[in-house]
Amino acid sequence: MSLYEQDFYQWTQEQAGLLKAGLLSRLDVENLAEEIEDMGKSQKRELLNRLTILLLHMLKCDHQPEKHTRSWDLSIKEQRLRLEDHITDNPSLKRIMAETITKAYKFARIRAAAETGIDESAFPETCPYDAGRIMGDYIGETGLP
Repeated sequence: MSLYEQDFYQWTQEQAGLLKAGLLSRLDVENLAEEIEDMGKSQKRELLNRLTILLLHMLKCDHQPEKHTRSWDLSIKEQRLRLEDHITDNPSLKRIMAETITKAYKFARIRAAAETGIDESAFPETCPYDAGRIMGDYIGETGLP
C-alpha cells in the first residue's frame, strides 16, 4: 500500500517537500495530477453551492414576501460576499459563471419548492435573475444594496 493510500496528509507533505527541493523525478505524478484536478473541481463546486444558496433565498423572497425575514436578507448578503471573495481568489471562474448559474438555479428551484411548500411549477423554469442582480449590483425587492 502506498503512502498516498496510507496517510494522505503525510503524502501531501512529502510531495510538497519534493517539489520545493526540485526532486521532480521522485514525485508521485499520477496521484499529484489527480489531486490538482480535484482542487480545481472543488473550486467549481464551491461556486455552485454558493450560487444555489443565494438563488434559493432570492426565490423565497420573491415567492413568499409575507414570510420574508431578516435572516433571508443576511443570507443573501453573506452569499454575495462569499461569492465575491471566491471569484476574486479564482478569477477564471467568471468564464463559467453563466453555466454555473443555470445549474445552480435548477437546484435552487427544487430546494425552494421543498422549503416553501410551493409547487415547483410556480417557479420559473429558467433563472429569472441576471448576473448583476444575483451579485447585488442593484437595489432589489429585498432592499439589499
